[in-house]
Amino acid sequence: MIMNKLIKEFAEQAEEYADAKLQTPGEYHPDWHDVCDERFAELIVRECINLVPWMYEAKIKEHFNLT
Repeated sequence: MIMNKLIKEFAEQAEEYADAKLQTPGEYHPDWHDVCDERFAELIVRECINLVPWMYEAKIKEHFNLT
């Protein structure tokens, strides 16, 4: 499967974020996947927010509990 370049970029950013947040490079951390997945989803939602008219931004952020 060919992954969209932007999605791949978000996946890499999410992995880097999880590594930095948990500060356990090279070691297993039980929450790593949860932190990574949450960040990945957040990056996608924020990108979508950038594509919709401004009047929907607050509603989307509220729905996904983003600040």
